[in-house]
Amino acid sequence: MNEVKMEKFTYDENLPKLFVFATLIWGFVALLLGVTVAFQLASWKVNMGMEWTTFGRLRPLHTNAAIFAFVGNAMFAGIYYSTQRLVKARLFSDFLGKIHFWGWQLIIVAAAITLPLGISQAKEYAELEWPIDIAIAVVWIIFAVNFFGTLAKRREKHIYVSIWFYIATIITVALLHVVNAISLPVDLMKSYPVYAGVQDALVQWWYGHNAVAFFLTTPFLGLMYYFIPKAVNRPVYSYRLSIIHFWSLVFIYIWAGPHHLLNTAVPDWVQTTGMVFSIMLWMPSWGGMINGLLTLRGAWDKVRTDPVLKFLATSVTFYGMATFEGPLLAIKSVSAMAHYTDWIVGHVHSGTIGWNYMMISGILYYLVPKMYETKLHSVKLANTQFWLATIGLLLYMMSMWTAGITQSLMWSAIDETGKLVYPNFIETVVRIVPMYWVRAIGGVLVLTGFVLMIYNLIMTIKKSKGIQELEYMAPPADHSHEEANATKHRKLEGMTTVFSILTFLAVLVGGVVEIVPSLVSDKFVERDAEIKPYSPLELIGRDIFIKEGCYTCHSQQVRPMADEILRYGPASRASESVYDRPFQWGSRRIGPDIARVGGKYNDMWHYRHMLNPREVTPKSIMPIYPWLFKKKYNLKSLPKKLKVMKALGVPYSEEEIASSINDAGKQAFEITKGLSADGVAMKMQSMEIIPLIAYLQRLGVDGARSLRLQKEKAENEENNDD
Repeated sequence: MNEVKMEKFTYDENLPKLFVFATLIWGFVALLLGVTVAFQLASWKVNMGMEWTTFGRLRPLHTNAAIFAFVGNAMFAGIYYSTQRLVKARLFSDFLGKIHFWGWQLIIVAAAITLPLGISQAKEYAELEWPIDIAIAVVWIIFAVNFFGTLAKRREKHIYVSIWFYIATIITVALLHVVNAISLPVDLMKSYPVYAGVQDALVQWWYGHNAVAFFLTTPFLGLMYYFIPKAVNRPVYSYRLSIIHFWSLVFIYIWAGPHHLLNTAVPDWVQTTGMVFSIMLWMPSWGGMINGLLTLRGAWDKVRTDPVLKFLATSVTFYGMATFEGPLLAIKSVSAMAHYTDWIVGHVHSGTIGWNYMMISGILYYLVPKMYETKLHSVKLANTQFWLATIGLLLYMMSMWTAGITQSLMWSAIDETGKLVYPNFIETVVRIVPMYWVRAIGGVLVLTGFVLMIYNLIMTIKKSKGIQELEYMAPPADHSHEEANATKHRKLEGMTTVFSILTFLAVLVGGVVEIVPSLVSDKFVERDAEIKPYSPLELIGRDIFIKEGCYTCHSQQVRPMADEILRYGPASRASESVYDRPFQWGSRRIGPDIARVGGKYNDMWHYRHMLNPREVTPKSIMPIYPWLFKKKYNLKSLPKKLKVMKALGVPYSEEEIASSINDAGKQAFEITKGLSADGVAMKMQSMEIIPLIAYLQRLGVDGARSLRLQKEKAENEENNDD
């Protein structure tokens, strides 16, 4: 019998430590921003009257900080720590690891600078402009090279279940990001997406839903499969269940994106497909939850005393709750009630705080004492954090459920005469403001708990007496033979390239079926001769609307429900957004839908509304926008904007492009001239408020004219038949 020669090796401990520190720093920033925007809805004065601190600009910064800075850094820390131990090999390249770390932090800093400045693509979870998008792709490729390079030099032949989920994350996030981020630049910090209207909505929510799936879910399932068995010192409950969980999840999840677009202008078959696959997600999601919780069997007595297990068990429980509620909300009739309300906000945070925050806390309480070879500074502080976070989250969820159901019932209330019971949108807003205060208090509790964890972990690190680099022993890699009785999946686990290709194909199928028809079928891009491209001034106004983040509060999609048609006008059609790059259907109605606001109010109303919303709508929670009346808009870049739009298929003529600056000036003059009768000085002609008014007054006008002409045509044909 030949003696197996053992090899010595070490792990790279510095890189996971760097990501842990980044997690703590950015976690605090993300939660502080969350609390800030929560208080901004409770009291409009918290917007502070500055353009960089409004809800419209800070809310995208909060979501990006929470997902990519806080959760992202924690994900990288956990993956780099666990992967090395699972494959018994040091990282492929320490140098690439450092580039990954510092590159990712620079991307976060770039987001923290550009989003408050209003530099945004206005696409949910994908707001960052094209140079930052390229940087994200480059850093992600560096991460992928380092990860797959580590797998290639592994000493452990078979890849453990956690690695499966890491592979799915790396492949799918790259695919989603690249497809959704394709745009044509106007200049260094401005671009327009190649997709428009319905196409853009489908691609965006294919990305948006699966960014949640493959950034907030799959990597943390991988971490769950590593850290729960480690924390309880026993194997995963069911290897077979983990196989079913993985393959069903990565295949089904990618199809579910259209459930964000139910009851909209998206074709019915796409909506139905998204709904069906969303409901199917119950099975794999709960399979993962059951596998995680049953791994804790026999260790529940420790959950009461061990903060690591307490956080991990609670995290998996909230994962089960969120993945029950998600498919429920994807049922078309339930979505009709919940979509655009604060119920969705409560649902999202039950996942991000309940699943991600709790999981991250448990992982950090496990990792830091391990990496610094010491004991946790204070179990009592960790338990205090747990209860603060749990109570805070429950306050958050219950207040948002209450607010969301209240909104839905009030919006849809119709009396016996067929009229709206609450015709004024502000009636709903006033009713739910107390819930915004409760939500903000819940957020403060979660943030306070996180601050306690930062202190606890810093004190834990200070207790460390110095760390020696440990050497490990393992036999060299031997991938030359296979066990005779190995299952097919067991054999597949030894072939990482084949495994990765199959994973890629599993996630690709759903994306192709959803996205490709939208790019080749005319039904997704209905043409209507009455729907004209935006005028040059209106295009500037639309860019200002996007810069201010108005889409975070106002939707531009009237759904075909009786109450919405009564409140806003005829249901939106695909043809009406055919020139919208990016689309602006929104995901929430803090204010009313504005798809058909054009012509509803005069120019002076819009002028006063942006200067002080409470002048025209008492008790409004909208911030003031005084800078729109002081800042000049940029005319020089206008011809280039129209050229880019023309290159993307918008029918601007060369003459229109050449005269765009003059045409914008003429339209601005006419608007300001009309306002001057009410005392507005003509110098306002060059200020940002004027093109914004032009854009708002255009919304829905073409669609209304088209519907009117269609109706007249149908009536004439009917009369001729008679």
